[in-house]
This record gives sequence, C-alpha cells and structure tokens, in this order.
Amino acid sequence: MTIHVGLIGGGNISETHARAAMSIPGVQVSAIYGSNFARVTRLCGECGATAYSNFDEFLSHKPMEFVAIGSPSGLHAEQGIAAARRGLHVLTEKPLEISIRKGQELIAAAKDAEVKLGVFFQDRFKPDILQLKEWMDAKILGTPILADARVKWFRPATYYSDSRWRGTLALDGGGALINQAIHTVDLLLWLFGDVTSVQAQKKTALHRIEAEDTLVALLEFANGAMGVLQATTSTYPGYPRRVELTGSEGTVILEHDRLIAADLRNPPRDFRSLGDDKNASANSAAVSDTRGHRAVLEDFVDAIQSGREPRCSGTEGLRSVALVETIYDACRWGKRVDLER
Repeated sequence: MTIHVGLIGGGNISETHARAAMSIPGVQVSAIYGSNFARVTRLCGECGATAYSNFDEFLSHKPMEFVAIGSPSGLHAEQGIAAARRGLHVLTEKPLEISIRKGQELIAAAKDAEVKLGVFFQDRFKPDILQLKEWMDAKILGTPILADARVKWFRPATYYSDSRWRGTLALDGGGALINQAIHTVDLLLWLFGDVTSVQAQKKTALHRIEAEDTLVALLEFANGAMGVLQATTSTYPGYPRRVELTGSEGTVILEHDRLIAADLRNPPRDFRSLGDDKNASANSAAVSDTRGHRAVLEDFVDAIQSGREPRCSGTEGLRSVALVETIYDACRWGKRVDLER
C-alpha cells in the first residue's frame, strides 16, 4: 500500500524531505506547496508531484495522507493546524513551533482531529545516540553530575541575507539557539532529563540579524545535575557539535553523531561506534546525507499505519520549545528563571 505525502515549503529542507521520501519503498510525494513557485515546480518535476501556489488547494489534493512541513518555523502551527483540520497527519521540521503557546495549539488541533503529530528530530534515530540513550536509561553513567554541550558552528553572512526569515524573531523565533542548537537541546532533555531552571546571556556578535548569533546558558536539571550550553553561528570556521555527559560512574563524549569516548568505571563490552553522519553541519546548512530524515519519515509512516505515537511526538517536541523559551526569558530578564512545571 502506497502512502502519499505532501510537502509544505520549497526550500532546501523540503528538497531534503523529498529525497528522503523518494528513497522509501511505498512512499510517494504527491503534492508540494511553497511561496517560490519556480522552485516548487522544479522539485515537483523531480519527484512526479503536483505543484501548488495556493495552500487551500494544496490541502485538498488527493491522494494525500500526511504533510511534511519545511516552511519557516513561525508558520508550523498555522499550517499544521490547517492540515490537521483536513484530516491529514502532520510531521513538521524542528522546532515544533517558536513559542509554547503556538506549539500547544498545534498539539491540541492534532488531538482534536485524531491525527498523528511528529517532529523531525533525526538525532533520536542515530546508532551511537540510541546506544547512549540505552546507557542512560540503564544508569551506566551512575548519578548525573554535569552536561557540557557545544554547538560552535559558523554560517556565512549570505546564509541570513539570502533568506527572508532566518534570524528573525517573527519567523525564526530567535537565532543560533532555536535554529541550530535545537537538536542539541532536544538531546539534553532526552538523555539527561528535565531542566528546572536556567541562567543565560546572548548577543549578536558577528552577523547583521535581529536575533542572537552567540548564546551561553547555565542549566539546572531536575536530577540535580548542572549543565552548560553554548550555541553560536559566529565561530569561524565551525566545529562539530560536542556533548559531554558526566555521571558518578564516568564520562561519555558525543561529537557530531559519534561516541568518541566512553570513559566509564564499568564500560559495556564490545562497544563499537557506528556514527557516520556525512552532513557538514558545523559550517553548512546543506543536507547531503538524508538517512536521518528518512528514518524519521519511516517511523512516522509506521506510526500512522500501526496507530502508535511517533518516536518524537508533538508533546516530546514541545519540551525543547519550552526550554528554549525559558532561556530567552533568562537572557531578557538578566536573572535565573524557573521552568513552569
């Protein structure tokens, strides 16, 4: 049985979604909507889909069981709610939305329509990260003590100047934190647990944008651990994302998607790193390796067909939005801010 997906957005990430979807047996890209009709038409020609410049007409396309949203972050709720009300399942790019309120509205609409809602957090499908999640759940690190997460990336000026939405508060919701570091925020919450309070500072150090390109946050976790998060697009030439997690039984280090160190008192036997993400995320927004997005799509299709929740549901996706919003509040108010429970 073929399942049909409609793509929302004609930019680079929608091209990634299209390539990932076309690589999955039984999945067909049936329609694409975007504001740049020339790009949408070209992409439709590559995957045999119907191009739309009218959003309402796109939502009426048949057959189509779900949509994959790759539009600016500040449009995710508006477009996802409209799709859900048409009975379409909704899989959206990260972040779920740019505010807790709008994210909650999207979750409520999906629930009311009885459709699935998922978020593209492809790190949750990568072999080494899955292995690390198993270790954390099995308490192999012991009592959590410290998390150190660094997203010290670089984006050239054209990354922002060639876009109408990147680095804007209205459509991006912020800068380096909510756009580039959101995957790492999700990982910290997934691996180390809930954060209860934050302190933070941000600045626009390099780029001519409305939002921040450099941010540092101090985190307090519900389990008693502390954490440091750095998020930038101003660090030339750009370095691989690095996450170090320390517990009473040792430290593990994740670089990009690879476990490069597991210094544990009682290390698991026969561990071998399987991480091999080919994307040059540290200094490029281009996605050449679509395997992570393919895994998210495969999981979402299975969730639709089996009736279960996707691995990263809307509710899970809202956790990172809540932490990001609180970090921005801490920057704005210049004091420690507690997360609402």
